[in-house]
Amino acid sequence: MKAIELREMSMAELNDKLADLKAELFNLRFQHAINQLENPLKIKDVKKDIARVKTVMRQLELEDMQ
Repeated sequence: MKAIELREMSMAELNDKLADLKAELFNLRFQHAINQLENPLKIKDVKKDIARVKTVMRQLELEDMQ
C-alpha cells in the first residue's frame, strides 16, 4: 500500500483499513506463534502499512485543525 493511495481515502475508510490491518497483524502473529506462517516478513510489511495509515490519519487531523 502506498501513501498516495491512502491520502485519497476518507477518514472513515482509513479507520476501516486500520482495523483490517490490525486484524491481519493479529492473525499473522498467531500463525507465527504456532509455526504455520510461511513468510515471517509479512508481519513487518503489515506493521509498516499500519504506520502509514496512522500517519495519513494524523496529517488529516492536523489539516482540519488549521
